[in-house]
Amino acid sequence: MITKEAVIEALSQVQEPDLGKDLVTLNMISDIAIDGKNVSFTVMLTTPACPLKDMIEKACVNAIRLLVDKEAVVKVNMAANVTGNRKDNKSVLPGVKNIIAVASGKGGVGKSTVAVNLAIGLAQEGARVGLLDADIYGPSMPIMLGLRGERPKMTEIDGKGLIVPMERYGIKVMSIGLLIDETQAVIWRGPQASAALKQFISDVYWEELDYLVIDLPPGTGDIHLTIVQTVPVTGAVIVSTPQAVAAADAKKAIMMFKQPQINVPVLGIVENMAYFTPRELPDNKYYIFGQGGARQMAEQFELPFLGEIPIVQGIREGGDRGIPAVVDDEPVAKEAFLTLAKKVAQNIAMRNANMEPTKVVQMMEQ
Repeated sequence: MITKEAVIEALSQVQEPDLGKDLVTLNMISDIAIDGKNVSFTVMLTTPACPLKDMIEKACVNAIRLLVDKEAVVKVNMAANVTGNRKDNKSVLPGVKNIIAVASGKGGVGKSTVAVNLAIGLAQEGARVGLLDADIYGPSMPIMLGLRGERPKMTEIDGKGLIVPMERYGIKVMSIGLLIDETQAVIWRGPQASAALKQFISDVYWEELDYLVIDLPPGTGDIHLTIVQTVPVTGAVIVSTPQAVAAADAKKAIMMFKQPQINVPVLGIVENMAYFTPRELPDNKYYIFGQGGARQMAEQFELPFLGEIPIVQGIREGGDRGIPAVVDDEPVAKEAFLTLAKKVAQNIAMRNANMEPTKVVQMMEQ
């Protein structure tokens, strides 16, 4: 007879590779059902984008057959409950579990492209995702998501008028570009831009989200400080390209988040435009801007390297057409961005398990 106790004992030998503890200790096993030789149970992952999903499933099956009954017919149901680790009063974005800042030291490195495809990639893995375009002066989300000319609606919650974010490709989106004519220039001083950004955060009806991806403007300035002082940022993704000048500026972004008074964990570095792959030669890689700059920087700062995004014609075309690469039929680009999404989700789960809870940054004004 196969018993529930024997199943639990066997599964207590299966480690969650990222978190370094067994599945039973982590309370990841539920709904154990036994019918003769048939054994079924659910493994509750920390994110639906877990890249180790298949490995964990195989380890569970092997544990039951090795330690309980070699003839057992094992059915493992994989579910997910995205973890969060906020330590704030949740007066802002109360339903958002994790906030990901996508940053770069300089413009032109494809940061917004990475942010869009990261957000949609997380959603395609089954997560609830929002995307906030915090680039007040150069909003690009309406074009990249095919939302040009569209305007968000309003709703009333508890007597307060709130903006309902637009929805596209399974994610919720908000950008100042959805509120102003795209031919207008946003000519605001820093405090005005910061005030507008705070409104986007507090006056938008984001509802429940597993991840809110924030596309920050290039550089290190007012908007970046406003974000970390307004919301508890779970971690930052730094985007660079292989050139030395881009890497030098990316280092400034890393150092900004590492400042003792800010202290936002850097989830990793992604190298965009890493190599060129012609459409007719999908297996060829031409490193036209140099090779390994972002990887070396990750090693220097002891940060995860999140991967290389190729220069593929479809990424540029899709951004202009409002069809991001991760939903287009460009397999090389799609695979790169989905891998990125899984690695970011994996690093967030480890960050939440092993580091201090996320807090809003308190800074003394100079």
